[in-house]
Amino acid sequence: MHTAPSGKDYVGSDEMYAVVQETMRLCAEMNTGYHSEEEVRHYLREITQSEVDDTVRVFPPFNINYGRSTRFGRDCFVNFGCTFLAIGGITVEDGAFIGPHCVLATEYHPEDPVRRHSLLTRPIVIGRNAWLGADVKVLAGVTIGENAIVAAGSVVTRDVPAGMVVAGSPARVIRPIKTDDER
Repeated sequence: MHTAPSGKDYVGSDEMYAVVQETMRLCAEMNTGYHSEEEVRHYLREITQSEVDDTVRVFPPFNINYGRSTRFGRDCFVNFGCTFLAIGGITVEDGAFIGPHCVLATEYHPEDPVRRHSLLTRPIVIGRNAWLGADVKVLAGVTIGENAIVAAGSVVTRDVPAGMVVAGSPARVIRPIKTDDER
């Protein structure tokens, strides 16, 4: 059994299962029908059990399995159809943009078939002003550096340095960010 950062055993626990079920219920409500930005933020506050700044924008549908270890910075944006598998913890820092249909997965399983039903986790951090294009996948333990850009369709398996553009599967550094003055 994996141990959460708080020291509590959580995989398979009744407490964890109840939180996941409640989160699924809240997501289903948030994803059904139209809700104003204020209403969506209300749901996010309930899901994360934390403050969500009034500048945060999330476009439903949005799916998350465990919001209590997820934090949204100021002025961040999450587009339609994103999925956060967040038991390991996800931080979306100030000004970060997450394109449509992105998946952030803090959870994974061991290769060993004997242990494969175990759930392992490592946190994901989306750095300040980072930008994930459409349909990006970010795997457990990855940090996307400040101001970095991840090209659409990329699969990010390792940390992305600040100020760099990455692309591909697995994502690789393409070049540094170009400012308007450099174009």
